[in-house]
Amino acid sequence: MTLYLWAAGIIAAILVLLGIFAIVVALKRKREGRQIKIDYYAFFILGIAFFPLGLILMYFIDFGFIGLAGLGITYIIIGLSHRNQWRRM
Repeated sequence: MTLYLWAAGIIAAILVLLGIFAIVVALKRKREGRQIKIDYYAFFILGIAFFPLGLILMYFIDFGFIGLAGLGITYIIIGLSHRNQWRRM
């Protein structure tokens, strides 16, 4: 049981450090005046990939993967709602 607590603590510490790094980078970019351009087409493609993957995993393994299917639907909706901002290839 203590091994799981150690592993959870290490993972939590890594996530906190990654979060702090992301905040520092975002603040640095904001100070420099560079804005982050979001690629909504990538959201759409990821949604197309996650939705069926979530359904398949939910059917064959466990219903815990319904979140992955929900994430896919959400990404598809975000991508389609910003279709006019898709980057042209």
